[in-house]
Amino acid sequence: MSLTKADPNKQGWEDSEFPIVCETCLGDNPYVRMTKQPFGKECKICQRPYTVFRWLPGTNARYKKTEICQTCAKVKNVCQTCVLDLQYGLPVEVRDKALNLKSEAPSTDINRQYFAQNLASKVEDGGDGEGIYDAAKLTPESRDILSKLARSEPYYKRNRAHICSFFLKGECKRGEGCPYRHELPGENQSTVKQNITDRYNGVNDPVASKMLNRVRGSNSGLTPPADKTVTTLFVTGVESEITQDDLQGFFYVFGDIKSIIVAHKTKCAFINFSTRTSAELAADKVAEVGLKLKGHALKVVWAKPKPHSGKSNSSKPIDFNKMQPPAPPSMSGKETQKYPSQNPSAQGST
Repeated sequence: MSLTKADPNKQGWEDSEFPIVCETCLGDNPYVRMTKQPFGKECKICQRPYTVFRWLPGTNARYKKTEICQTCAKVKNVCQTCVLDLQYGLPVEVRDKALNLKSEAPSTDINRQYFAQNLASKVEDGGDGEGIYDAAKLTPESRDILSKLARSEPYYKRNRAHICSFFLKGECKRGEGCPYRHELPGENQSTVKQNITDRYNGVNDPVASKMLNRVRGSNSGLTPPADKTVTTLFVTGVESEITQDDLQGFFYVFGDIKSIIVAHKTKCAFINFSTRTSAELAADKVAEVGLKLKGHALKVVWAKPKPHSGKSNSSKPIDFNKMQPPAPPSMSGKETQKYPSQNPSAQGST
């Protein structure tokens, strides 16, 4: 029995050998080295001491460390560092709203510690782990929603160093040896300042709000345009393995297709229907069930109407042979400028 378990005041403290982190936070370095500090800090969720791990994910990256204990991470099935879902890499708020889940974890300090203590004892005793997020209980509809929002590959740019504040002031003297990035911040800085507690509880998360707003507006491009002559759908996300026959096999059931144009360089395609009714049926079906071919989720919107081809008079070529010579300056008016030979008061006139 360890000394931590023998002390009644330290029985709730965590003593682990390896952190629970996602692939992105772990980094692309296969030979990562970690430092371990038992009971180095208190968990930002349950305020209990836990083992802190610190490592360098890769080159040109900043050092990362665990922010919450493993018990709190298991409750939500999240990473100890970024507090994002381990399976889909999504914020807790996005995942719970997609699954219609409600958090059972208490929010007050005393109840939170009691809940974490009971959960830790169940996990340690080999219990069923009731209250832990179970991905096996997901419905096919929920899995489809999460798969559309989730990243298919690790996003290592998230591990980059922060922007140098002295560089923004024009006072950084380290040059290339500065461990921080020397670049200007992006336009959208609303997601920079985040609260780990809010992210864990799924409230007031700016990243989650941005993703949910993007999902709500994803089908806005399928609203039929006012121009009835538009019968073309624009498809994006077309990978190289998706052929014209694959698109033909999905869209032919909605009506006669005039042509299909695929551009793999820009990963897009145009579906030209013969009638407006067929195009509207296809757009309604995509808005309802989505479009996924060969494991790739595609986005479909209405194509923009063609500009009017009518030429205005200003665009006609100018015939210089028919142009009239400019009229001479008028002699009427007090403010009219006269040539010297036309001014009787000028010197040298007769």
